[in-house]
Amino acid sequence: MIDRIRTQGFDLSDRRAAVIGCGGLGCSVLTHLSCAGIGELVICDRDTVSESNLNRQFLYGYEDIGKKKVFLAKKRLSGTAPYTKITAVEADIVSPEDLTFAKEADIIVLAADNNACRRAVSQFCKENNIPLVNGGVNGFFGMAYLYIPGTSPDLESAGLLGTENRKTLSVSSTVGVIGSLEAHLAIKYLIGDASCAGRLHIFDDGEISVLNIKNTR
Repeated sequence: MIDRIRTQGFDLSDRRAAVIGCGGLGCSVLTHLSCAGIGELVICDRDTVSESNLNRQFLYGYEDIGKKKVFLAKKRLSGTAPYTKITAVEADIVSPEDLTFAKEADIIVLAADNNACRRAVSQFCKENNIPLVNGGVNGFFGMAYLYIPGTSPDLESAGLLGTENRKTLSVSSTVGVIGSLEAHLAIKYLIGDASCAGRLHIFDDGEISVLNIKNTR
């Protein structure tokens, strides 16, 4: 087994994360968390692989078209991170009640582009006092945000819950940056550094800026 403390300076073997979404953002998040040696991952998705996914969802290939992403992701990740316990959940998240499988997570990472799902996960984290990393992309623009209940503004207060799903452009490089940034925020929190909470990280055509979101409630 890799000596991860010697390699990267920290050990995540006793930490648990739930990742909602195994698409473009999810592929990056899952790869970085598992390769960092996290002890347990619960991954959730309901979609199948389509050809249009393959420009950015590198855990899948043409031979996977039509197959369920969540089970493919578990199989691929198990090959590179055999010491991480991975549980695959095929589910459509539309309400907080759909997230009972994530109650034991130390953190939840949201890698989905559906507003109903985003709202449900945000409410679940608020009710269960579980930190949440949220991310989103559109073309060459993306953002990532760490919400800690009781410490930083929730997604609604931060203006990150839209009322409608909007069509977005999925540029592979942007998806990779934001997925990696989501994993970075999660890892920092899991090793005890919550300094990024409440700070909206914005990636806009190659430049990264940070906005501090004030708690107004």
